Amino acid sequence: MELITALAIGIMFGVGIFQILRRNVIRSAIGLIIISNAINLFLLSAGAYDGVAAAYVDAVGQRSDALPQVLVLTAIVISMGGFSFVLAMLYILSARYKTSDLDEVKGLRY
Repeated sequence: MELITALAIGIMFGVGIFQILRRNVIRSAIGLIIISNAINLFLLSAGAYDGVAAAYVDAVGQRSDALPQVLVLTAIVISMGGFSFVLAMLYILSARYKTSDLDEVKGLRY
């Protein structure tokens, strides 16, 4: 189960990096969401007690650690703020240049 979780997180992170490196701004924003979700899954799976109990489950006689839950909640709030900023920049870029392709935008080069 740990191998499947690690592979899923690694694949999500790889897909997010691939999308961020694209020249389309919309795909880059989607890649940002995928990477933030992969990081949240990593933090949540890292909080498992000996790899047996999930971070959000209290097993008999075992207390789950609340720190990964707090980190994930904080990461969700921060990523939503960053994503709203990226969406605002995307809206301004598409309204000004009528495109979402960074190769067609001339004002970004110096």
